[in-house]
Amino acid sequence: MDDLRKFDDIVKQLEEKYKNIDQDTDDHLYGLLYSKPITYWDYIQTDALLNLQIQRTTLPDEMVFIAYHQINELIFKMILWEIDQVAQKEDLHVDFFESKIMRISRYFDMLTTSFNIMREGMEVEQYMKFRYTLTPASGFQSAQYRMIEFASTELINLIDIRFRATIDRNTPFEHAFEHLYWQAAGKDYKTGKKSTLLVNFEKRYKGDFIRFMQTYNTKNLWTRFKELPSEDQNDEALVKAMRHFDYTVNVTWVMAHYNAARHYIESGLGDGEATGGSDWKKYMHPKYQKRIFFPELWSEDELKHWGENL
Repeated sequence: MDDLRKFDDIVKQLEEKYKNIDQDTDDHLYGLLYSKPITYWDYIQTDALLNLQIQRTTLPDEMVFIAYHQINELIFKMILWEIDQVAQKEDLHVDFFESKIMRISRYFDMLTTSFNIMREGMEVEQYMKFRYTLTPASGFQSAQYRMIEFASTELINLIDIRFRATIDRNTPFEHAFEHLYWQAAGKDYKTGKKSTLLVNFEKRYKGDFIRFMQTYNTKNLWTRFKELPSEDQNDEALVKAMRHFDYTVNVTWVMAHYNAARHYIESGLGDGEATGGSDWKKYMHPKYQKRIFFPELWSEDELKHWGENL
């Protein structure tokens, strides 16, 4: 009898659920008679996932390189998933904000330590051979990472430090886009000519980026933080979490990437250039561009010496 009452309660909840979306409960229950039980491999789409690693060479360690970067992109997707919840939250409060920032930070902590998989997991000789089949592609072209930056801070903080004084909130997005810090990695500012790396990247993603910049212009993490009451903005745990996220993304993770790249590019077995032809040292090292998501949470001295002595 108790089981029947429990069953009736579940049916009532289902009826309410489908009523709210103008659906017939009987149709959905009838469909259950023919649905297949779920399996792990169907749910995770294991077969599809494991068939996405397509090598361009016969060198075994290329598989490490491909799989590692695909894992990074999956983690980037999870980071954007968490950021979007903060962006869309109507009744944003300090505990929710802090929990999401720490989730994101843990993802980046994992990404930071994971660089040893590449640094110690690929033979230099193999990498220096298969890398030439990647030209002019580059990790620079990770669109999701650019979106993480756009969604984390106000656009002015991503502008090349040489041009920040000439750009403000009234600057058209198209103009601001041309002066983002990472443009320096793919553009000759003496001639204005863009590299193939940058041309290809913009051809594929520029429209998406402009729309994304517009969307997050007023609801990025930094803007949403400044919407909180003053008391919450001074919450010790939240400020600590924000600083950890900022430093992890813009210094710790970047330097782990930088050191892994240097391990191979400066091995003496190649030409010392990145696959996309970028000035990778000045593009990647935080002391040059001073990428800082939440500048007001750092002291004047910390801002001045950002990324130095590494």
